[in-house]
Amino acid sequence: MVRSGEEPRPAGRATDGTGPASLRELFLQGESVETGVRTSILNSWQRCRSLGLSPDTFDLPYREDFDAGGRIVRAAVPVLDRLQSTFAGSQVNISVADANGTVLLRRFGDASMARSLPAIQVVPGFVFAEQVAGTNGIGLALAERQLIRVYGAEHFAQRSQQNACVAMPVRDPLSGRIEGVLCLGYPRGFERPALGVAIRRAAEGIERRLLGQSSAREQALLRTYLATGAGTAGPRHGVALDALASEFHPRDHAILREKAAELISGAQRGAAEVTLPDGRRVTLVSRPVTSGSGVRGFAIEALLPDFPAGEPLVIPHQTDELSGLAVSAVALSLARPALTLPAGHLTASPRPAGTPDGDGATAGPDGTDGLRLATGADGTVPADGEPPPAVPAAADQPPSTAAPATAGSGRRRVEPDAGAPGDGARGAAEPDGALAADGGRSAADVRQPGEAFPARGLVMLGEPQVGAYALAARRRLELLSEASTRIGTTLDVRRTAEELAETAVPGLADFVTIDLPDAVLRGEESADPLADLRRTVVHGIREGLPFTPAGKRIDFGPATPQLRCLSRGEAVLEPDLKAAAGWLAQDPEPTARLLAHVHSLIAVPLLARGVVLGVACFYRAGGSFGDDDRSLAQELASRAALSIDNARRYTHERTMVLALQRRLLPHGLPDQDAVEVAHRYLPAESDVGGDWYDVIPLPGARVGLLVGDVVGHGMLSAATMGRLRTAARSFAELDFPPDEVLTHLDNLVGRLDREDPDGKGAGVIGATCLYAVYDSAAQTCLMARAGHPPPAIVRPDGTVTYPDLPAGPPLGLGGLPFDAVEVDLPEGSQVVLYTDGLIEDRHRDVDVVLEQLREALAHPGRAPEETCQAVLDTVAPAHPHDDIALLVARVHALDPGRIATWELCADPALVGEVRASAVRWLSDRGLEETAFAAELILSELITNAVRHGAAPIRVRLLYGRTLICEVSDASDTAPHLRRAASTDEGGRGLFLVAQLSQSWGTRYLPEGKVIWAECGLDTA
Repeated sequence: MVRSGEEPRPAGRATDGTGPASLRELFLQGESVETGVRTSILNSWQRCRSLGLSPDTFDLPYREDFDAGGRIVRAAVPVLDRLQSTFAGSQVNISVADANGTVLLRRFGDASMARSLPAIQVVPGFVFAEQVAGTNGIGLALAERQLIRVYGAEHFAQRSQQNACVAMPVRDPLSGRIEGVLCLGYPRGFERPALGVAIRRAAEGIERRLLGQSSAREQALLRTYLATGAGTAGPRHGVALDALASEFHPRDHAILREKAAELISGAQRGAAEVTLPDGRRVTLVSRPVTSGSGVRGFAIEALLPDFPAGEPLVIPHQTDELSGLAVSAVALSLARPALTLPAGHLTASPRPAGTPDGDGATAGPDGTDGLRLATGADGTVPADGEPPPAVPAAADQPPSTAAPATAGSGRRRVEPDAGAPGDGARGAAEPDGALAADGGRSAADVRQPGEAFPARGLVMLGEPQVGAYALAARRRLELLSEASTRIGTTLDVRRTAEELAETAVPGLADFVTIDLPDAVLRGEESADPLADLRRTVVHGIREGLPFTPAGKRIDFGPATPQLRCLSRGEAVLEPDLKAAAGWLAQDPEPTARLLAHVHSLIAVPLLARGVVLGVACFYRAGGSFGDDDRSLAQELASRAALSIDNARRYTHERTMVLALQRRLLPHGLPDQDAVEVAHRYLPAESDVGGDWYDVIPLPGARVGLLVGDVVGHGMLSAATMGRLRTAARSFAELDFPPDEVLTHLDNLVGRLDREDPDGKGAGVIGATCLYAVYDSAAQTCLMARAGHPPPAIVRPDGTVTYPDLPAGPPLGLGGLPFDAVEVDLPEGSQVVLYTDGLIEDRHRDVDVVLEQLREALAHPGRAPEETCQAVLDTVAPAHPHDDIALLVARVHALDPGRIATWELCADPALVGEVRASAVRWLSDRGLEETAFAAELILSELITNAVRHGAAPIRVRLLYGRTLICEVSDASDTAPHLRRAASTDEGGRGLFLVAQLSQSWGTRYLPEGKVIWAECGLDTA
């Protein structure tokens, strides 16, 4: 027995293409194999050869942009899960591809197959269309548009010779289009009869789920039509127009659909004969259909004459009331006022002769439906479209009593009556043939076995007012298309909610209110969404309505539509708010005032990824919402909820990153007299980066100014910034010069990069930095930079310059030196350090921005705080794409009267003289209490320099917030603090210095070193 849609296999040959001769190899060599290969396989091979495909080398294209959540995927997932369970433990490879041959889903009977098969058989996204993959199950099913099998060497590709597959197209029952292909692949020796049954049932299951995604009106009409036809006695047979694509030109389909649309729009029972361009004639019959819910429409059926009776016309087995749609279709035509079925189900319905159908038509002697129209006594069709009583044909009526109406003799035609409003109002016989008075067939219509008989089937199903529905559907599609571009343009929760309201008004509703929990507005998940709802958006065609204003808390009663929609997780429709008791009981007084302005309500929960984000309410002032409006509101809310959830997640992450960033930045500025500092940190609008700044007090009346920028954005950049800032501060406090500090940071960044060679963990890595050290005693600034923008120097006279400072490589490259440059800075000068976010922008030229910065800084009388604000107001971009860190320091010079200097040679006898001079200098300045500690410190430091150092020896006292004692010499040897034993004669001097000072340390010079100790002015 040959199943429908399958081609008979050649007798006496192997089913896997490896029969008595290697037919595939003979074909590739150019020999004739027409008598040994199935027609579908041979045609496919010929197409592959004409495309220049090679069976040995196939590089299948891979699409990263395939739709992993589309309609076919949603419909197929549960079905594939059941198939996987059915074939558990076997070597069956289950896949679903889209209408272009791109694999969307994969399942395996044995989970270990996913580890052993090549990527093209495991990973979704590869394209198996015949034009790129050669003869294969998916590609051939799309080409043949029916169930197919491919065995072993029937595959065009060499790599597939050991496999077999069965594949079947999956059609959308409501559009007739092939939405995808279901394919079962297996080893060549695994052939089982059950595979064909399984794939048919699975395909029908997917099609039923696709049908479930259609509108309720379409499903109701189609269900009613099928139920009416199913009541006919006898088996049903049919063939889809889609399966006859080779016999009907697309132009013919368009002609039939256009005429069917005219019949539907006429809202009358009737018929019309359509002559196709090639001369063939098709009769279209219109009859009313009313669904159980009251949707009234018309079904247009086609009668195709001269269809070969020997062809098998079988519908797949019906498993439920909708399974018969596997080869039938209904589509909503936006160009014509009808619901079209371009792949309509053509049926011939044999039943006992003389048995009337549901419309009054009588079966002919051959068991097929008669061509009778249900007409009145005068031969006209009733204007209301209702069928008159059936008039059965007499069983013994002689053939000569009726005029012939055979396939070749002309057809009845129902022309519009001049006084009727639509087509099909009156029946008229063609000149070359007439219908019997009782509507039965003449003897000429009785076909003998083997003759052709007409196939009957559904071409179009719709409502007379479907044009209005089509226009509404088009507007809904346009609204959804608009929503895809208007909703979610930002990552701001409030703005996204406003975009939903602006999109829905006035296309769907007249007024929209959106309520979100406070936690969602903060970027968090709400523990109890109903407890902290806040009115976020109120938007409508006009203002002044008594809605709760934005910003106020909202409490919904237990019976309100809003609370019901949140508890059910689905939209709630209230067609008439005056009859909605729960809504009226919410807050009687303001609700009653609102009733004067609104009539109907749809409350939709905002749900995304299992999180309740709030509720959206759509109000209509005039007219009522319907089921289609509810579906549209649900779709809009679902799209908006995803965008709101994305914005919420972004807000949450950005808040955490910003908190981390600010926690890692300095919380306050240290007390020091060298500079007066102001700073700003402005995060980017899109994301938080890794910019930082720091002010580091240094010994010797000096201060370090640091600005840096880590590459990238987000939590990783902020965390890396914290590590670099901590390391930079530590290197600076060790009193390394700027170029050495950058060298150490460069090594650190390189080490961080090496800790994650694959870039799967930390993987930042890269940063820029500028470090400057200002010496208030010498009034100089030593600076070095690593790939960072140069600083700006503002002189006391208002001159602004950018010092010629070597750029240096960014941190992390390694192997390249950094150069430091010293600049003289008289008192009152300003040093401005900034990150690249201030001057670099995709829409601005850097040179122009630097000139703007120069003009903004050319005001020396401003305080640093004023300078910071002026720079941000005039130079910073309005919508920064990168972080901005700004540091402005006005320098101060140490009074020369607060500096004392002595130089001496390496003579121990001079130690006492210097010590006595220092005590007198301190006493002259009222520092007698500090003089004792300073005397002991100087005595120890000078003695160590005389004994262990090298001339010249220099002593300096700096009197500022503290007293700093410095002793320098030309030796690089530095003293070390140690604990002296009781028997040691020395080693206690530095211990004494450490006890008498607040801090002490060593600073290396290009030649020699400086040992310093800092004393508090109240030290006794």
